[in-house]
Amino acid sequence: MDFIPYNSRLTYHKTPFGAVREGEEVTVRIVLPRSCGCTEAQLILESDGGEVRAYPMKWECMEGESEEWWTVSFTAEKQGLYWYRFSLSLKDGGAMITRSENSTGRISSEGDAFQLTVYSKDFETPEWIKGSVIYQIFPDRFCFSGEEKKNIPDDRIMRSDWGGKPMWMPDAEGRISQYDYFGGDFKGIEQKLGYLESLGVGCIYLNPVFEAHSNHRYDTADYEKTDMLLGDEKDFESLCAEAEKHGIKIVLDGVFSHTGADSRYFNREKRYAGEGAYNSPDSPYYEWYKFKKYPDDYECWWNVDILPEISEENDGYIRYIAGENGILRKWLRLGASGWRLDVADELPDKFLDALRKAVKAEKKDAYILGEVWEDASNKISYGERRRYLQGAQLDSVMNYPFADLLIGFAISGRAEGFNARISEICENYPKPALDCLMNHIGTHDTCRVLNRLGTGGRYYSDHLNRYCGGLSEEEKAEGKDLLKLISVMQFTLPGVPCIYYGDEAGTDGGEDPFNRGCFPWGKEDEELTEHFRLLGKIRKEHEVFKDGDFVPVSDALGCVAYERSGRGERIMTVANRNSHPIVYLLPEEGFVALTGGTVTGRELHLEAKTAAIIIKN
Repeated sequence: MDFIPYNSRLTYHKTPFGAVREGEEVTVRIVLPRSCGCTEAQLILESDGGEVRAYPMKWECMEGESEEWWTVSFTAEKQGLYWYRFSLSLKDGGAMITRSENSTGRISSEGDAFQLTVYSKDFETPEWIKGSVIYQIFPDRFCFSGEEKKNIPDDRIMRSDWGGKPMWMPDAEGRISQYDYFGGDFKGIEQKLGYLESLGVGCIYLNPVFEAHSNHRYDTADYEKTDMLLGDEKDFESLCAEAEKHGIKIVLDGVFSHTGADSRYFNREKRYAGEGAYNSPDSPYYEWYKFKKYPDDYECWWNVDILPEISEENDGYIRYIAGENGILRKWLRLGASGWRLDVADELPDKFLDALRKAVKAEKKDAYILGEVWEDASNKISYGERRRYLQGAQLDSVMNYPFADLLIGFAISGRAEGFNARISEICENYPKPALDCLMNHIGTHDTCRVLNRLGTGGRYYSDHLNRYCGGLSEEEKAEGKDLLKLISVMQFTLPGVPCIYYGDEAGTDGGEDPFNRGCFPWGKEDEELTEHFRLLGKIRKEHEVFKDGDFVPVSDALGCVAYERSGRGERIMTVANRNSHPIVYLLPEEGFVALTGGTVTGRELHLEAKTAAIIIKN
């Protein structure tokens, strides 16, 4: 039947919207046709652990002659994930209201349940990140200060051709034995803080900076030292202090699920003087690792033997990372303002719980961001439902669902369903986490966004034969148009936009390692850079982007429109993916353009592949 008895995204049916705090009252209302002859209705609420509670609903009133309203209020007593349906006694027998598309209900005998996220009453996230802009830097490739590098290990290849193509020389099994370095460093980043401030950046997320023996540094060799090519501890402190003067905070990348085999902890290559776990069962680090047959058969991250896995529930390891004088606190004390956690879904609850306690005890407003590629509110990892966002672990996550949606819209031009997918994340995530999501459209793990968009996603890659980039002028122009289009959306959706270094300057590049090329200083696409500067300025000037509600307007025929509402502001974004201009009919008069398009009365005129940000005057 076409009748919709319940829509969990409308406050008329459920108040408050979305996830709720412990102890908060929730009111739900269903609307039934009088012809159903309903004599009894119940809300059936089931915890993720299987505990079921039934709440009798009260007949509320009639609406006209054809509708009956039933309602119930209950208290969300305990944090966790819950699932609910409605049970009905009708004149024709029993039935349920279950979830169908876009979180609307249907009367049926069976079906999916609605999700209710209940988070800790104490869950708060850092205010400073909300409404800001994040800038991700791959340290070796952002800026070289020009200072001479000393004590360089012999197995590192130093490049003097800044901007040259990154080296990719795997052996027949895909192993890399040597890495190339361009010399980017802390002092180089410090020299460019003014540039980053001009983009509206309030947070720099640095890929790993600790001593390691690859240019990506995800194979940590020593958590207690910065890598010698980046600078020493004093250089890091100086960067953090100077960044604060520009209104910018530094977030570090924590790689805690594995270390390098070539590290002081494992020491397979015997580079270090002490005994690592590989050298002796008597090593203080032996119990950190998962040996199947000592010493050569051990568990490793994704079966990569240079990345031995850590047993993250080991008490000694937890003390080393999260103890009173552990790694987390050490670098926060030196000036860092948070941690991004690599492969957060591979870190057990015991470790994440300890990590949050340590980080927040040291610096209450530190930002804890996790790498989770799916919906983090209901993710199952290693056979367990995870509780990343319920208040005891992460502040928020890298927002891959939004990234996939934006890039998919740009490439396919399909608008239908866009707002529903955004609304799903808004509904499932606690508001404190939603407001500080990291909304990226490209990272060190993905092909450069300009290339993905310019080629329509058409590129070939496998483990050994990787797409290295290179765009024709036509492809570059297409990529640039589409990047400008979706970056407007990226900067106006709930959460915090993240620029992957160089994307704002028109950097070309394929997949790892070609997506990690040098920033093109002196060769930037100034038009694109100015576009990002304007977006950063708009975010800074309008507080609605900190925590304003997401209000879907329309998504059809290659055009997406939505509104952000709150703090006394209403700002609307309209994106036209079509290859022709459109005239979009606004819901009312009184809007003026902040960027893009021309408003005349209720008409917004948009050119092909452009987006507008308009504000209710």
